[in-house]
Amino acid sequence: MITIYFILAFLVVTILLVIGALVTVVKVFYVLNPSKTSWWTRMWDQINASVPVAAEHDIDTGHEYDGIRELDNHLPPWWKGLFYATIVWGVIYLIVYHVTDSLPLSEEEYTTELTRAEEQARIVLASRPAVVIDENTLQYTAEPDLLTKGKAVFASNNCGSCHRNDGGGNSIGPNLTDEHWIHGGSVKDVFSTINKGVVEKGMPAWGKVMSQEDVRNVAFYIMSLKGSNPADAKAPQGELYKP
Repeated sequence: MITIYFILAFLVVTILLVIGALVTVVKVFYVLNPSKTSWWTRMWDQINASVPVAAEHDIDTGHEYDGIRELDNHLPPWWKGLFYATIVWGVIYLIVYHVTDSLPLSEEEYTTELTRAEEQARIVLASRPAVVIDENTLQYTAEPDLLTKGKAVFASNNCGSCHRNDGGGNSIGPNLTDEHWIHGGSVKDVFSTINKGVVEKGMPAWGKVMSQEDVRNVAFYIMSLKGSNPADAKAPQGELYKP
């Protein structure tokens, strides 16, 4: 992708340089030939229907206020064109979306997209049977792949907002890196706390929105933080846990 980006950037710079060179050549041409009128000037006058200063007497209304003359200038053709185009577009939109119902409105399109997404999610979940983890027989393992996945889930679910990204705890959540635990420090206890939550303490039941594998991986990741001693960690809370 870096190579593609480099080539695209090179092409863009080259095109800009070519355009700049052409503009410079055209300017030099009209400087050397002052009697010539550029196509841009002619086109600009046409799309704006500009009236030359020398011909302003033809559109003078005869009204003058404090030395300012009132001219009967019409709206530029491009402005009128856009206005008529919006009228045509409004009629087409009304017929297509409200009269014939040929295309869905925003709310209907949103509902359809949600239904399609739910169906796709159902298919994906059906192809991946849910893994049931028995917390009573769960054994902690420091397998790098599981810890990496657990760390990613920990970060993606904003666990750091209550426990800090390094697990050191803050004014909301406890320190997860020391040997003191409020709801037990075994892997079973940690898994259960994450899975079922502690509603009265503001800890959500993550098992309702996470797969059991994700809950296990987060529990393993939290267990791996023990003894990491992050800077300015929160003071220990709960009881000392010794396996």
